[in-house]
Amino acid sequence: MYRFGIHNFKNKNRMSSIAQLPVAYAVHHVQYASFTTQELRDNFLLTNLKTVNQINLTYAMYDRLIAGTVIPSNQVLHLPNYEILKSNFFLERRELGIINVGGEGTITVDGTAYTVNKYDCVYAGMGSKEVSFASTDAANPALFYLLSSTAHATHPTVLMKGSEASPVTLGASDTCNERTIYKYIHVQGIQSCQLVMGLTVLAKGSVWNTMPSHIHDRRSEVYFYFDVADDQRVMHFMGKPQETKNLVIANHEAVLSPEWSIHSGCGTANYSFIWGMAGENKDYSDVDAVPTITLR
Repeated sequence: MYRFGIHNFKNKNRMSSIAQLPVAYAVHHVQYASFTTQELRDNFLLTNLKTVNQINLTYAMYDRLIAGTVIPSNQVLHLPNYEILKSNFFLERRELGIINVGGEGTITVDGTAYTVNKYDCVYAGMGSKEVSFASTDAANPALFYLLSSTAHATHPTVLMKGSEASPVTLGASDTCNERTIYKYIHVQGIQSCQLVMGLTVLAKGSVWNTMPSHIHDRRSEVYFYFDVADDQRVMHFMGKPQETKNLVIANHEAVLSPEWSIHSGCGTANYSFIWGMAGENKDYSDVDAVPTITLR
């Protein structure tokens, strides 16, 4: 019987010394409708993101996104090449967005070092050959969240500080969704081939994100939740608007959002999350709104 979930990819005809990468295969919404809670978690939730001094990435078949974390403590970690890419180096045909949500660290791209603090972002363009990660203080390591998409055009490697991301405050306390949005990689910000990336910080007392809901058939998305207290959780709602289910998500976990799925959340306390997507366009506002009263 076929088993759903995230699998390890290995081609025995290739050199075993090339790093292997877990793969999350795409799920049809008809399959999704019959999934148990565990099958939902196996197919859409990335929980292997907390290991220190290791590259924690997964290859998702949704728009060929690669997502995960790097948490260097007392080591310099280098972005490897992977068997599944069939390339000479990771960014030969890809671009990469990196946002730090931990302590101060350094990202080095082809010999140029960028010092990054919490909420700072580095974009590495297609063709960048060497990318490495380090923390300034091993006791307070950086936590780099990575999102990579395929690319067919080269754009310059750029550092954007969180203060330069033109933070915008939206929502209201009476609807429990007062939040600040930081946009980094988008049409009016850091230029990319198809990657779009930013983060959202909910104000104290606010718990709802991306409500009212929407879908965007033209892009897949990944949410990475952070600053979730150890004794708190986020209820992430997904699925077709008239057939929703939820995932209970802890700190430093990510959820894959197919193009057919809503991606709203409600926490037991305030929290933050990184959003990132890729697909047919980079238009942040190109969404199909779902009126709240129509959700099922």
